[in-house]
Amino acid sequence: MGLCDSVRGHRSRGGAAALVAAAGVLLLRLSLAQSVPPPTACPAAAAPGGLTQPEYQKTAKEDGSVGFMASLVQSFLRTVQPNPFPEDLILEIANNLKRQLNQEFTKELLVYEVGFLVCAAIGVLYIVLMPVTGFFLACCRCCGNCGGKMYQKQTPSLHCHRVTLYWTAFVTTVIILAGNICMFKSNEALKVSVEQSQEELNRTVENIQSFLSIVPQQIHYVVNESQGTVQNVSRNLDGIGPQLGNEIQDRFRGTVNPALHSVTMLDRETVNISLELNHLNSSVVQLQSSVNRLQANLTAVKNQINNTFSDPNCMLCKDLQPELQKLTLDTTITVPSLKEFQSAVDELNKTDLKSKIKEVKGFFDSIPPRVTNETKDIVQRTKQLLGNIETQISQVTKDLPLSKFTNVSEILNQLQRDIGRITPEVQRFEHIRWGVCVAVCSVVLLVVVCNFLGLVLGPLGLTPKANPSARSGTSDWGGTFLMIGAGFSFLFSWLFMIAVLLLFLVGGNVFTLLCQPWGDKQLLKFIDTPGLIPELNIGATLGLKSNISISGIYRDCKKNQPLWTTLHLYELINLDDLLNVTKYTDEIKQHFENTDISLSTINLLSPEVKNQLRSFSNKATKIDASAFMQQMNNISRINLNETANKLDQLAVFQTNSDSQNQLRKEARDLRQIQTDIDTIIMPQLENLNSSIQSLGSTAEKINGTIQEVLSNVGAAQDFLNTNTTQIVKTESRTFLDCQLGYFINYVDWANVTITQQVGRCGPVAGAVDSIEIILCSYIVESLNAFWFSLGWCMIFFIPSIIFSIKLSKYYRRMKYSDEYDDHLIMSQIPRAQMKFT
Repeated sequence: MGLCDSVRGHRSRGGAAALVAAAGVLLLRLSLAQSVPPPTACPAAAAPGGLTQPEYQKTAKEDGSVGFMASLVQSFLRTVQPNPFPEDLILEIANNLKRQLNQEFTKELLVYEVGFLVCAAIGVLYIVLMPVTGFFLACCRCCGNCGGKMYQKQTPSLHCHRVTLYWTAFVTTVIILAGNICMFKSNEALKVSVEQSQEELNRTVENIQSFLSIVPQQIHYVVNESQGTVQNVSRNLDGIGPQLGNEIQDRFRGTVNPALHSVTMLDRETVNISLELNHLNSSVVQLQSSVNRLQANLTAVKNQINNTFSDPNCMLCKDLQPELQKLTLDTTITVPSLKEFQSAVDELNKTDLKSKIKEVKGFFDSIPPRVTNETKDIVQRTKQLLGNIETQISQVTKDLPLSKFTNVSEILNQLQRDIGRITPEVQRFEHIRWGVCVAVCSVVLLVVVCNFLGLVLGPLGLTPKANPSARSGTSDWGGTFLMIGAGFSFLFSWLFMIAVLLLFLVGGNVFTLLCQPWGDKQLLKFIDTPGLIPELNIGATLGLKSNISISGIYRDCKKNQPLWTTLHLYELINLDDLLNVTKYTDEIKQHFENTDISLSTINLLSPEVKNQLRSFSNKATKIDASAFMQQMNNISRINLNETANKLDQLAVFQTNSDSQNQLRKEARDLRQIQTDIDTIIMPQLENLNSSIQSLGSTAEKINGTIQEVLSNVGAAQDFLNTNTTQIVKTESRTFLDCQLGYFINYVDWANVTITQQVGRCGPVAGAVDSIEIILCSYIVESLNAFWFSLGWCMIFFIPSIIFSIKLSKYYRRMKYSDEYDDHLIMSQIPRAQMKFT
């Protein structure tokens, strides 16, 4: 009874679990049949790389050592020329180059240049008066006048005059020396500026060349990226079968895979139950054989006991005659009827679930090839449209004036060749100029040296109370050096003033008419004046509707703006129209919409198979093992040892030894049969019972599996029947949107790149600033510093000559003596008075 209760409890728990599983599967089926899984996300396309930027060389920068006198010179020039930039005068000159200028214009020009004219007049007076004055002074002194007579009157204030003249001459000489130092330094700065100008100009031109060469490369790079996009989409279209087919498969797997899994599990359990049935049948045969053998042995022993009891010599044997009726063994092992169950299992095996599983898997594996075959035509047409898109985008390189960059680059190449050709001549001229300027500086330095020698030797050899005619040679040489300095000043100053005047007129006007308005950015605005340079029309050259100003270009380039806005290229081409691929993408969408990717319908399980599964489920619950359990209990209650014990007890009362021995032998045989029952029959019975229980458990489990199979297969079949077309269209649309999204991303990137990044013209503004620094900050400022320093020295030559000539007489040896005793007391001479009477 214990075994029977165990089997019933297991069966009831298995049925409840199967019911819960069937309810969960039914809910899953309803949810799957009413919803479609979301489409997969489109993989992001590789972002295009950044634009290649050239390595620009460092250009000229402001150098404080070159413009050490810039503020002083510029302050002087602004004082000389306080008028604003003469735009009207220059325009009138430009418009009347081939015609004679009228008097009114000449008057305006002279009024504008009045500051320079005044300075030029002063310079001319200096040039004229300086040699004339020197000539007359020399003639006057030769005649013994103008201090030429070698006589010095001794007065009480002689020492005071000498000291005063000494320090004024010293200060004047120091000022000339400072100017002379500035001359040397500015001359060397001008030499360095001219020598470096070639290298600086070449670097500037190379930067412009790099800029002009990189702009077409950047445009071609942006256009070529469209080829990469087209190739990427073409590769995806070539692989539309695996890509789109796999996506469709993935959408099906969420519903179909559980069904396939449950069918696979059912097939596996069917195989297991077939094996268990075979094992059960073999166990029954083996048990029946053992029982038959023991039954034969027991019958034989029973016959022997019966014969012994029939022997007259057997005493009290009749009393145990009823025990012989207990010596029986049920020889027929009755197991539950499994013929119907076996028949259901055989029918289930005939359905060949493995082939159904292979058929479904084959259906899914055929989706990518089917997609490939049914989209061949649309793929070819789409590739043709992709080629049209690539052709349209490449039109950008044809519409943009990239050839203009090549033309400008050729002009710059010619400019570099010209610079290289004239550089040796410039260097030779610069060497001559530098030598001449060094000679000029040396002459001025000679005057300074003469003055300092006079200022040193004069006081060094002078005895204050000595007779002027008896002054020492050292003192006399001091005075002579002062006269030599004055003579050199008279001899060269007017010549040097000519150089100052010419350099002042050139350098000063270059600064006021070129460098100053250039630095104030006024010059660039003036160049934009219509009619000033007739050939300068950048807008017309580029084919634009509006003109572009030089100052506007410089202003934008200073901000490192792209050429798209700087050159108003949006007036030349309609970038939005060239990058508008909507008409092609719409056509591609229409082709895909008209393409029907049809998937063949498939029945996961036929109605016959479903019926067989239901029939098997019903039969699997009808295994009744109660009769077999009764047989087990009956066999377990057999106890031949009791009969054997009674035979042994009966043998003790026997007087006949044969009867006694026969009874004992029969008792031993019974015990042996009992031992065989315990060791052979009972284990086999237990094994058979375990097989029956396992079979019953498997039958109940397979019942739940069948319910799960029917539910999952039904849900999957409903899903396929309802959503297959929708899934194919959805995934096809997603695949197409993904491919077209690559073009949308490219168009957005190309638009931003061309309008905001291509051709950032900061190097152009840098080149303009570099040329300004080379020309104005280096060359012009150094040139102006030189003539300013030289003019400075020439102006102070005048007091230097005066003080030197006057001071020299206090140190030179006089020919005539004039002694003076400062201890002589002079008595007052009474004034004559007249008296009137």
